Amino acid sequence: MYSVDYSKSARKALKGMPRTSALLIVEKFNALAIDPWAPNNNVKKLSNHPGYRLRVGDWRVVYLIREQTLLIAVVRIAPRGGAYG
Repeated sequence: MYSVDYSKSARKALKGMPRTSALLIVEKFNALAIDPWAPNNNVKKLSNHPGYRLRVGDWRVVYLIREQTLLIAVVRIAPRGGAYG
C-alpha cells in the first residue's frame, strides 16, 4: 500500500474548499493508495508534466507516483479551469 503526502498548497486548497469536496478527495486518494495502477476512468497521464490528473467533480488533483518509496505525492488541487496553469 502506498502512502499519500499532500503538499503545502494542496493542504491549503483542501482547507479552503467545501468540506464534502475535501472529504471526497481524501477518500479517493485513500482508495488510490491501495493500487494506484488499477484502471480508473477519472485518472489521466499528463502530457506536459511527469504526473497524473485525478478528476473529482469540478476539482482537478495533480499528483506524482513515486514507485521507489511507495508514495503518492499530491502536488496541486484546483478548480477545473485553474489546475494546469
